Amino acid sequence: MQTKKKPTAKAEKTAPVKPTLKAVENITHARNPGTAFEIERIAAIKINKSAVERRAGEYGKRRTVKKDYQAAWLLKAITMIDLTTLAGDDTLSKVIRLCAKAKQPVLAATLKKLGVEDLNIQTGAICVYHNLIHQAKKDLAGTNINIAAVSTGFPAGQIPLEFKLNEIRASVEAGASEIDIVISRALVLTSQWEALYDEVKACRQACGEAHLKVILATGELATLTNVAKASMVSMMAGADFIKTSTGKESVNATLPVSLVMCRAIREYHEQTGYKIGYKPAGGIRTAKQAIEWLILIKEELGNDWLSPDLFRFGASGLLTDIERQLEHHVTGCYSAVFRHPMA
Repeated sequence: MQTKKKPTAKAEKTAPVKPTLKAVENITHARNPGTAFEIERIAAIKINKSAVERRAGEYGKRRTVKKDYQAAWLLKAITMIDLTTLAGDDTLSKVIRLCAKAKQPVLAATLKKLGVEDLNIQTGAICVYHNLIHQAKKDLAGTNINIAAVSTGFPAGQIPLEFKLNEIRASVEAGASEIDIVISRALVLTSQWEALYDEVKACRQACGEAHLKVILATGELATLTNVAKASMVSMMAGADFIKTSTGKESVNATLPVSLVMCRAIREYHEQTGYKIGYKPAGGIRTAKQAIEWLILIKEELGNDWLSPDLFRFGASGLLTDIERQLEHHVTGCYSAVFRHPMA
């Protein structure tokens, strides 16, 4: 009688991945039209910092994902990356290389070993300055990859509102499908909530069909209560996404801030029925961190938000670590960083 051989460790590593999460899910939802400004709702918001930090510290400890499941989550994470270059030395050639990476974010050989080469995995968007939109539009023609442009005097936002609106309109006309704006932090720090509402609402109108992602620059808002209030005001004014940071602050995306913003999104959805997207940006560089954020989204907002329509990572270096983790999954070895150039 012939006995079955026990699978070797190597065979186990190279077995095709069967993702429990689809690489791309087009979840349709009505766009947030905004609501009337209600100062009573804003004034009532209070955040218990100690409770938030205690809860945020549990992510990554209460749940873990390993082996094929981890690979599936990482593939999912790739589809929700806004691949970003926002440096002073950005050039056309850098954007060309970034767009190529967005279209083919993982080595074909790795995808084949994972058994997912037919999923057409691409990043959710690329994010660039206004003057580079035309190159991104040319290189991404024929794909479903969005073009996000930072606007409104990014990153400080210290320009008049008229200039901000003109910049938004120009970026939309140039081909941006998403506009990442920065709010005037002074309006938050001085509790001018209605003025913040009016500013974000004007930006939303200037965007037209392009989606509006509102950057709160949470590292400069002083308190978690301010973060929660700014989140709610931005959604009331019509934001399609709320985003943590520009990536230029000393403190960028953190789990406590993300928890506060996600709870605000959940509350807004419960009150209005509209789903608002969330984008943590800055400081998320490892595959382990990406999974922690995905677990937070799954537990706080649910599976509907595990989609590029409603969740994005704002990152430049994250993809490299995810690639290295996927290659380790199929080969048992970590590859050198230079084998996965970004741009």
